Amino acid sequence: MSEQSEKTPADFWFDPVCPWAWMTSRWMLEVEKQRPVRVRWHVMSLAVLNENNEEMPERYRELMARAWGPVRVAIAVERHHGAEALGRYYTAVGTRIHNEGEKDFAEAVRGALAELDLPAELADAAESTDYDEELRASHSSGIDLVGQDVGTPVIAVPGADGKQVAFFGPVVTPIPRGEEAARLWDGTLLVASTPGFYELKRSRDAEPQFD
Repeated sequence: MSEQSEKTPADFWFDPVCPWAWMTSRWMLEVEKQRPVRVRWHVMSLAVLNENNEEMPERYRELMARAWGPVRVAIAVERHHGAEALGRYYTAVGTRIHNEGEKDFAEAVRGALAELDLPAELADAAESTDYDEELRASHSSGIDLVGQDVGTPVIAVPGADGKQVAFFGPVVTPIPRGEEAARLWDGTLLVASTPGFYELKRSRDAEPQFD
């Protein structure tokens, strides 16, 4: 049995434009270094999640309109180049949007594709509905595990009974590193796998710290 096959898969659903999902995803990369865990990347969409939300502030509504582009391109990357390329695309585009502060999502997408030597024409997916069926299916595969009352990210791992244990979050800043990342992972799995456990929350008093 290979070392890769012995690792526990952790399915991670993300929207590239969500800063909190970005923080959690970088934490998961730290967890991979500390625990026998292998992250499998999937796309979900805040635009899909909020498309029937009539109470959104105008600023957030404008963000959701622009958020279609990066997730559509993510699905195009996965369809044509596979799951491993999807993970690399997320890192490349997320670094531009979050760490480097690129507000033009189209420019962030083009830069990410160029960095990864992926075809530039994949950026055309941002303005196309050709990938929306796959996008919605990927979104639903994650959100159906936890319900509509959450956002991104969603993480799912195999439970003791063979069923997936899924949860939203954790929402955290700054990014836990090293053994601190591992301890948070262990604790998250502990509470998420407890029968009847649903929520543990407190008000956020800090913005994402990307460095």
